[in-house]
This record gives sequence, C-alpha cells and structure tokens, in this order.
Amino acid sequence: MDVAVNGTVAEGFEPVRDAFLRNFADRGERGAGVVVYRDGHRVVDLWGGTRDVDGSGGPWEPGTAQIVRSATKGIAAAVLLLLHERGQLDLDAPVGSYWPEFKANGKERALVRHVLAHRAGVPVLDRPLTPAEAADPDLGAAAVAAQAPVWEPGTDHGYHAQTYSWLTGELVRRVTGRGIGEWIADEIARPLGLDLWLGLPDAQAHRVGRVGPVEAPAEPGGFRSRPKRSVADAYANPDSLTCRAFGAISPAPDENDPAYRTAVLPGSNGIATAGALARFYASLIGETEAAEGAAGEGGVRLFTPATVALARSEESAGPDRTLVVNTRFGLGYMLHGTASPLLGPGSFGHPGRGGSLGFADPESGVAFGYVTNGMRKGVTADPRAQALVGAVRAVVGSSAG
Repeated sequence: MDVAVNGTVAEGFEPVRDAFLRNFADRGERGAGVVVYRDGHRVVDLWGGTRDVDGSGGPWEPGTAQIVRSATKGIAAAVLLLLHERGQLDLDAPVGSYWPEFKANGKERALVRHVLAHRAGVPVLDRPLTPAEAADPDLGAAAVAAQAPVWEPGTDHGYHAQTYSWLTGELVRRVTGRGIGEWIADEIARPLGLDLWLGLPDAQAHRVGRVGPVEAPAEPGGFRSRPKRSVADAYANPDSLTCRAFGAISPAPDENDPAYRTAVLPGSNGIATAGALARFYASLIGETEAAEGAAGEGGVRLFTPATVALARSEESAGPDRTLVVNTRFGLGYMLHGTASPLLGPGSFGHPGRGGSLGFADPESGVAFGYVTNGMRKGVTADPRAQALVGAVRAVVGSSAG
C-alpha cells in the first residue's frame, strides 16, 4: 500500500518513521497517527493514510482523532489517583464507603484499589445492558452495584473490560459530584491542551474518523498468526467469563454512532488524537512543552513522583481470569509484560482493544501515543503498535531491559 506519511521526527528517531511506513506496507494499516515525547519534548509526530477505515473520508490530518477503546482506562485511572493525591479518595477504603449500594451481594470488602487493579470481582453482568442503557450512568451504576461477584473481591484478578466504566465513573461522581467526563475535561484535557474527550462534543465530531475491523495480513509463506487455543476457545464460548465480560454491553455498540460517541464510558469510548495520548502520559512523569495552539506556557505535570510509584506498583500478576493470559496491573495501568510489552520494566500505560496504545516510561523519559482506525482482533499487543514501540526501544536503548 503506497501511503504518504506526514509529520516530523527528531534526529535519531528515524527508525520510528520507518516502522510506521512498514505498518502501511506490511501490516494492513489504513489510517493512523503516532506521537512520542521524550523528557517533555515531542520527538515524533507522524500521521498517514485515510481518516476513515474505508478510505471514504479523505486523508488523515494532524488533528484527526479516533475512538481509543480501552486506552481510555488509563485516563480514567488518572482521575482516581489524582483524587487520592488530593486527599479526596482513599485507595484502601471500601468502595461501599463512598457508594453504599455497592455493598450488595458480598462486595463489602471490595476496596477502591481493587477496582483499579481489576480485582473487584465484577467483570460481568448477569443481565447485559443495551448500548442505550449503558450510556445512562444511573442504570450502569445500579447494575454493577447489584451484581454478585464472580470471586471474593481482592483474591484474584480478571480484566473488567466494560464494568470498569461504571465502577470508576460512579466513584468519581460520588466523591466529586461531577461526571468523570466533565472532570477530565476541566482538570486534565483543558490545562494540558489535549484533543481528548470522554463524551464527544458536537463541535468536535467532524474531526473524528470512522473505525472498523481489518484483517491481519498474511505473513511470509501465506500463514496468519493465531491466538493460543485456550484464548480462542474462551472468545468462542458465549458462556465464558471472557465473552461475558466483553459482552456486558449487548448487542455490541456501533462505535461510529454519534450517540455512542457522546456517551461517557471511561472503560471504552474515549476519543483522542495520538498527540493527546502521548502528551497525557508525558504529563504524568514530567513537565511538558506548551501544546501547539493551546493557552499557557506548558510545564503542567499531573502526577507527583509518589503517584507515579502508585500507578506502576504491581497489584495483580499472573493468569487473568478474563483475558486467559498472564497480565500485570498496577493501580489502573497495565504494566510491561508478555501480554502487553511496553518500553521497559518500569513502563505503565494501557492498550485499547484493536490497536491503540498509550504509555509512559519514567526511566527513559518517553511517553507514547498511537491511534488507528483499523481495529484488529486482539486486546493487549497489536503488531502495529508493537513495531513502533520496538523502534522507539531501539532508539532510546537500555531502559527497555
């Protein structure tokens, strides 16, 4: 596929451009952007392909945004950690101390930190919500509060693919009186000058491309990579914890539907540019240069060093009851590991099912954001994102270990 790639890379980061070009040539990329910061300065800013996955919407432009699915979880986690940093939310308090209805059906011992580390025991809903019901924060919160846990909260971990939305959103609403989308807009996106929305405003809808599924291209010799049998079986079995967790909203929402994009689902439907994801993560680990076109002089840092330590402190590790692979989670963030390789052992961030990825690596000072409109099968380690991460690793060297 002959695609013009636009943007800039700092001297030494040319391998990232090469990997980005190969994503279009060899890995089936349709439209995407990637941005990398190092020590608060933007060193990679690339985009290419088409705005819409089917090629109908014109070229990808510098301000093109896409739905980033579960990469939204890392932004939602920042809200809870910032509330903790400000003394408004105790990570070791029971969820029920802020949200009394959540105590129902044996969840009295579920702690706030269990929510962030996917240990709360409620990755499924016995009765899935329709997309319209899921968009109602009252209905979503009531459903997850009434749900009996699959395991004793705190004793195991399994990815809360959809219920993470109502768990985090309701905690923020109970503590602050504000919706989590409003909180992110006021306290994160606006101060940092981020093109990032949880609850897309009508005025920004024209900037957002259409996403859709794409097939992985054949590898040399005509073979296609396949998941492990245990993983494939879990996704194929409608009664598995895996299918039930991802199917907590059913039927699956149309991610191109304007009504879905205006909903506030902090586990799954944030919309962002690659630059916004990268700049967000850069702000977690250090001060950043001023955003182009934004008010202010830059220098905004969201997390203190102590909060960075919390974000990447291992809370869950080993077999994930939902994803059926070994995963590692800190407080709200996936950690570097076999299921989700990041830059190095100290990296923390979050992928989005199908492709998108954002993370920070404090040791190297790197922050990374990648968004795409072509959604491939896979949750934690998309080959296109991994090719870009590998190129960054080759440039920055030893922090990857």
